Amino acid sequence: MSKRTTTLLLFVALIIVVGAAYFLGSARSGPADERFAGADSKASELIDQTNPDYQPWAQNVFTPSSSELESGLFAIQAAIGAGVVGYAVGVLRSRRKIEQARDEGRAAALRDAEEPEAADG
Repeated sequence: MSKRTTTLLLFVALIIVVGAAYFLGSARSGPADERFAGADSKASELIDQTNPDYQPWAQNVFTPSSSELESGLFAIQAAIGAGVVGYAVGVLRSRRKIEQARDEGRAAALRDAEEPEAADG
């Protein structure tokens, strides 16, 4: 399969996944505020329902003053994580290309060594 075909299939798959998520997400019922509720709030609700006398054993180190600040900090964290992953992928890809070039150079040197030298005439 060619790279172009693979890229096209991946792009189509991405469109299908995003489209399905969009339509499934918009079909959800419930208040708009709860649509984007995270796992922390869901877990807190479940704990309150199953064990109302529960007392947390740890406190937050830092609590953002607004939801905008919380979203901004999350975006910064995601950007740093994406940067680290991108750097690691780039390093691994460069390393592979260098190894391939080195191997090709060794193969060329072996071919050159095996060929009989033409006698100057």
